[in-house]
Amino acid sequence: MEKKFTFKKLNNSSLREFNYHEYKKDKDQKYVKNGEDNMFPQHLIEMYNKSSVNASCINAVVEGVIGEGLTANEETYLKRANSHGDSWNDLFSKCALDFKLHGSFALEIVYSNDRSRLEAYHIDFSTLRAKEKNKYGHIPGYFISDKWDKLNRFSGTVYKNEDDIDYLPVYNPEKKQEEPHQIYVHRDYRPGQTYYPLPDYVAALRIIELDQSIDDFHVNNIKNGLTPSLSITTFTNGSDEQLREIEQQLQSNYAGTNNAGSLVYMDVPEKEMAPVITPIPSNQTDTYYTTINDLVMQKILTAHRITSPMLLGIKEAGQLGGRAELLDAHLLFLNLVILPYQQEMLKCFEMIMSFNYPDIVLGINQTRLLEEGEQDQEVVVSNEINDEEKSQVDNTPSEPLLA
Repeated sequence: MEKKFTFKKLNNSSLREFNYHEYKKDKDQKYVKNGEDNMFPQHLIEMYNKSSVNASCINAVVEGVIGEGLTANEETYLKRANSHGDSWNDLFSKCALDFKLHGSFALEIVYSNDRSRLEAYHIDFSTLRAKEKNKYGHIPGYFISDKWDKLNRFSGTVYKNEDDIDYLPVYNPEKKQEEPHQIYVHRDYRPGQTYYPLPDYVAALRIIELDQSIDDFHVNNIKNGLTPSLSITTFTNGSDEQLREIEQQLQSNYAGTNNAGSLVYMDVPEKEMAPVITPIPSNQTDTYYTTINDLVMQKILTAHRITSPMLLGIKEAGQLGGRAELLDAHLLFLNLVILPYQQEMLKCFEMIMSFNYPDIVLGINQTRLLEEGEQDQEVVVSNEINDEEKSQVDNTPSEPLLA
């Protein structure tokens, strides 16, 4: 009798290579690819959507940067940013998320017919690809599309459609007459990156993917509960089709959370044909993943420079903590993380808005926790204005945010 042995290979996924280097394929290519597959910004968005710890850290920073909203020496300056009804606070909130998520943000600048005023519109940074630098070493403009994945499917033919991609030259008020539509892109300096920025948490991308893998492990461990706990051996020596039928019956009747605790019933013609059901002892994999989960959380928090998980509402087991610890962590978070973001963005928005309002002075209302259990509000301003200008924003004597 011919004996058959059937072994099935389990799915084995590997960590993604996060190649964020800038690429230019050939001299005919008009834009520089962001990452080897030109989809690095989309990978960042995917990791933001799929990692709960990463999303919580990003959201905490963004909410801190936004604070209680923008304020100005004339509140009417903030009401209207464009004809679509967006306020400058609306644009600031969207740009804050892009700045933290991608390390950059972008605005489309549209000048009025007489070129005396401008409007600003938010542009999702993930849709931008830079044009190659000119002879002076400057990026002349950016291509804009939300279909970069489709444009890169066909190697060698993708560039035939480049003329159909929207393009905007970089922001330059001196060229407002010939270029009524421009794009303002702000990005931080990063060594080795000449076209695109990197987020400040880029070193933790592998750890963030590991966080997703831990979630996948626990979900699959519950949904496919039959697999890790039992070994079933049958003696039918059946055909491939018969074996698939047996496997399907077992999966449909006993696998998954809905079948937990159900009765296993089998009927065989002879005792010798009865399947052998062998429990597989636990190898403590769940405990291992719990330990890894703690390590992953700490590394992600470190990458985002969040000194205490209490800032995210996470209480660690065995941690006594208290209000004093929370206050210290809150002050460090504001001073070392939030404040630099705010001052950088305020400087950019002041520069753009000064085209319409030459005397504008922007600030951000920031809430600060006090030891007495109360809250206080300070006004954060860019680091390029003096104390007299700051007092025009909040009408209070100028004081540092963190005493």
